[in-house]
Amino acid sequence: MISETAKAVSEAFCDDKAYSGPTPQELHDIIHQDSILPEQGLGWKAVFDRIKTQVLPNLLRTSSTDYMAHLHGPSLLETIAAEVIISTFNQSMDSWDQSPVATEIEVEVINHLCRLYGYGAGSDGVFTSGGSQSNQTAIILARDWFCNSVLKYDIKKHGLPENFRRLRMYTSEISHFSMEKSAHILGLGYESVVKVPVDRRKKMDIQALRQLIDQDKKNGNIPFLIVGTVGTTDFGSIDSLAELSVICKENNMWLHADAAYGSGVIMSLKYRDRVADLKLCDSITVDFHKMFLLPISCSAVLVKNGATFDALTIHADYLNREEDEEDGYINLVDKSLQTTRRFDALKVWTSFQVRGQQGWEELINKSMENAAYLYGKLKEDKDFEVITEPEISSVVFRYVRGSEDTDTINKKIRRCLIHRYGTVIGQTVSDGHVCLKFTLLNPLISREKLDNLVETIRDLADIQK
Repeated sequence: MISETAKAVSEAFCDDKAYSGPTPQELHDIIHQDSILPEQGLGWKAVFDRIKTQVLPNLLRTSSTDYMAHLHGPSLLETIAAEVIISTFNQSMDSWDQSPVATEIEVEVINHLCRLYGYGAGSDGVFTSGGSQSNQTAIILARDWFCNSVLKYDIKKHGLPENFRRLRMYTSEISHFSMEKSAHILGLGYESVVKVPVDRRKKMDIQALRQLIDQDKKNGNIPFLIVGTVGTTDFGSIDSLAELSVICKENNMWLHADAAYGSGVIMSLKYRDRVADLKLCDSITVDFHKMFLLPISCSAVLVKNGATFDALTIHADYLNREEDEEDGYINLVDKSLQTTRRFDALKVWTSFQVRGQQGWEELINKSMENAAYLYGKLKEDKDFEVITEPEISSVVFRYVRGSEDTDTINKKIRRCLIHRYGTVIGQTVSDGHVCLKFTLLNPLISREKLDNLVETIRDLADIQK
């Protein structure tokens, strides 16, 4: 069963396209059945034949060099092998007796990551399901730290303080939506999230941030957290963590870095200075299923002071007994929002050793330098407008020549690429205009590929006019 599945997966990569082309309605018709739960089971062979004909041909191939839409790329082969081990042995990372060696490996990986990002003794971290959960964890820790340390109020024991509606967190207007979602889940509401304007480089405007904090204080609101983005989802822009750190110290606030995208830059000796100030933050979101090219899911949240994880710790006699922990049995549920959790740390442990520093630098440099090349090419082409110079590996641009309705043209270009060519690129909005986006995570993308795709886009634009 496993060997024939591997064979079928290999055979499904029959061309270089990222997508086979069907529209949503066509896909619905292909996979629809009156019931997926027949009275009598069909058996493996019948179901597997259906998978081979209906599912595998129509899956998005993120390993294709024609896929560059989102922060979601190919998977390194050694980590696909690690996934087989993870699924087969089915460890649960909540207690030591459910994941003995897996627990020890996660602890070792977290310790290495803390050092890698510049944290010292006393730091800690935990693996999560993704950037959203890492950000949510950090916001919980920031809220509890602030209430305990500054307001002298035990939020874990008593719940939200009476003045909770005045708590305020500050983040870029183009930051990830998990900020608002987390605020909602925590009972603070969207109104607690103050969106700070960005400058022409799509970075948080520091002067505007200061003014917003000052005005909130005058209005009786309570600033407790700043979230700096290290690699915005669309533009890959990096907020000035050094300046944000100064503001946090002046106002006794927590500084979190959402580095879900940009955390991978640390692996490049050539470019790591762009993210070196991560060490100034109280917490960091790291995502391995983005720039690190690991299979979904694989993320972590790191904290400078590991003691702040106490906010998430609660003991149960059936799971994480204090007596076991006193004897050296580590129960990772003590610092996790999840109870049952996958052994994702194995993928990091494996890929770091397989590739080494030099191998990782080659992967990261290639993606970043592809983005720099494409930016330079489009900037000199009068048919296109480039929004901002990339700091990481995303290039946002739009076709602008020869028509007043360029927004519609850019939308149609993207749709034609998906369904006619099997090429999947991104779409977003900047300053009210529809833009196209190349998210260049795949190190196998060549400059010739980029040149050819630009010409295809130009040809499609001419057709749409």
